[in-house]
Amino acid sequence: MFWEKGYDGASMRDLTGAMGITGPSLYAAFGDKRGLYLKTIDHYCSADACTPLVVLEGEENIEPALHGFLVEVIRSATEHESGAKGCFLASSVVASVGQVDGVAERVEDAIADTERRLTARFEREIDKGTLPATFPARERAALLFDIRQGYMFRGRAGLSRECMLKDVPERVAMLLSN
Repeated sequence: MFWEKGYDGASMRDLTGAMGITGPSLYAAFGDKRGLYLKTIDHYCSADACTPLVVLEGEENIEPALHGFLVEVIRSATEHESGAKGCFLASSVVASVGQVDGVAERVEDAIADTERRLTARFEREIDKGTLPATFPARERAALLFDIRQGYMFRGRAGLSRECMLKDVPERVAMLLSN
């Protein structure tokens, strides 16, 4: 509901109906709507948002790792199990930064953690000698993050998986160029 309607748009009736619980049960489990919202953000950051990173970190070679990361991002943006498209943080949560206590910190932490993990993946390749010592790991990590968000935006806007997949090889080449 929060992904679909945002924090303000999701009513208690929407939330309890989607969860199949009563209002008192929601309050007993989460305290209030804000508590539930913060839990959904925490869950998303620890589960859904990490799938592309797991692909990136799990592949031994950087080129297929980047390719797999972007393909998984596109899959998440166009075929998420929930039916939602795009990134929950970028599509819905950022609208409540400054409006709901605790959200700004979570968004900042999610961005910093993602960029740290992306940077570490490029640095791993520098350490292996696959990428030159002068390779701008942090800058490419930021660029990869921005490309990820662009694909999420495109998915939310309704662009097809096929349309986005055709650009992946060029994006990978660009990310690895000196």
